[in-house]
Amino acid sequence: MNVNVPTAIGLVAAALTSLAYLPQAYKVIRRGSTHDLSLKTLAALCTGLALWVCYGFLIGDAVIILANAVGASLAGFVLACKLRDLSSERSR
Repeated sequence: MNVNVPTAIGLVAAALTSLAYLPQAYKVIRRGSTHDLSLKTLAALCTGLALWVCYGFLIGDAVIILANAVGASLAGFVLACKLRDLSSERSR
C-alpha cells in the first residue's frame, strides 16, 4: 500500500481538529453548565469553522468540508448551550 504523506498528515490533522471540541461538549453535557466558557471565543470559532466549510465547497475539497462541519457542529452545540445558559440567567 502506497501512503501519500501529505494526504495522511491532512487526514490526521482534520480528525484531530474536527474532534477537538468533543471533550468540551461531553463536559457541558455531564456538568450541565457553560459558566466558565467564553461566548466570544465560541462565536469566533463557530464563525471560522463555518467559513472553512464555505471555503471547502468553493474549492471542492471534501476533507475540508467534512472536518470543519464536524468541528462546527460540536462547537455549535457548545455555543447553543452557552446561549441557553445566558438566557436562563437573564430571565431570573
